[in-house]
Amino acid sequence: MRLILLALLFLNFPVMAQEVVSAKAWLENMSQALREQEFKISLIQLQADHIRPLVYIHGKVEDQEVAFLEHLNGPPKNAVRVGQTVTFIEHDQPAYSISSRRIQGLFPPAFAGDFSALESGYQFVLGGRSRLAGRPSQLVRIIPNDEYRYGYQVWLDMETYLPLRYDMLTQDKQLLEQILVVELLVLDEAPAILHEAYKQEWPAVVSQSERDAGDNWQFKWLPAGFEILLKDSHRLMGSHEAVEYIALSDGIANISVYVARASDAKMPEELVTRNGLSLATERVGNAEVVAVGKVPAETLARVAKSITIE
Repeated sequence: MRLILLALLFLNFPVMAQEVVSAKAWLENMSQALREQEFKISLIQLQADHIRPLVYIHGKVEDQEVAFLEHLNGPPKNAVRVGQTVTFIEHDQPAYSISSRRIQGLFPPAFAGDFSALESGYQFVLGGRSRLAGRPSQLVRIIPNDEYRYGYQVWLDMETYLPLRYDMLTQDKQLLEQILVVELLVLDEAPAILHEAYKQEWPAVVSQSERDAGDNWQFKWLPAGFEILLKDSHRLMGSHEAVEYIALSDGIANISVYVARASDAKMPEELVTRNGLSLATERVGNAEVVAVGKVPAETLARVAKSITIE
C-alpha cells in the first residue's frame, strides 16, 4: 500500500507543478497584453456602495505606450498616460502630472509587471473557466502566503489574455472590490484620441518634496515581500504641518505610512475603513503613526508599531 501511495504522489507532483507554472504563464501573458496590445474596454468598478462606470483605452504611438481613462458618471474626470507620465484632468482644478508606469485606480499596476516579484507573498493557482463580456475566460487565483494581505482573482480573456474581471477578497472570501468588463474591443491600431494625447503638451511632473532634514524612519517588521518605495515630507488633508510619508508595497498591495511628532501635527481623524481600505493609528514614542492600505487592519497596526528611527 505504501508503494502505491508513493507512486500516486510522484504521478501527481508534475501535474501540480505544471498547474502552478501554467497559472503564472497566464498572468505573464496578461502582463504582456496590457503593455503591448491596442484595445478599448468598458467596465464597472464596484467598491462597497460605490459603482463607477469607466472607459479605458490603450495603445502604442511611435512605440510609446499611451492610455486614456474616463469616468463616465459625475463631473468630468480623466487620466492620460504617455510613457511613464500620468496626467489627471478634472473640472474643478488645474491638470497636473506625476511619474507613474500605470494609471492608478484601475487594475493593480503589478498586473502589467513582473509576476516573479510577487512570489514571496503569493502563489498562483488556476481556477475554472467561464464566460464574461461574451468571451470565454480563464480564472487565475492569486492566493496570499500569509494572513497579512488580501487575496485576488482575475479572469483572463482566452484569446487576448486581457483581464475581464478582477476581485479583491478578504481572508474569509468576502468581496471588497471588483472590476467587471462589460465590453472589450480589440483595435487594429491606436485610435485618434491616443494620437492626440501623445502630441499634447501636458503639465510638467510634480516634483517630490525635499526631505534632507527628514528623520530616517525604518521598520523592524514588514510582511514578506514588502519594501520601502518612497520617503518624503507630505502635507496631509489640508494640514499646514508637514508629516513624514513612507510608501510600502509588495508589488500588488500598497501601504501608506504617515509619521508626525505628536506635539507638531495632528494626524487626520476623517480617514475611515471602507471599500477595502483599512486604517491603523499608533503612538510610537513621541510620534504618532497612521498606516493606511488595502490590507487587513491587523497588518497595518503591526507595521505602525514596528517603526523606528535609525
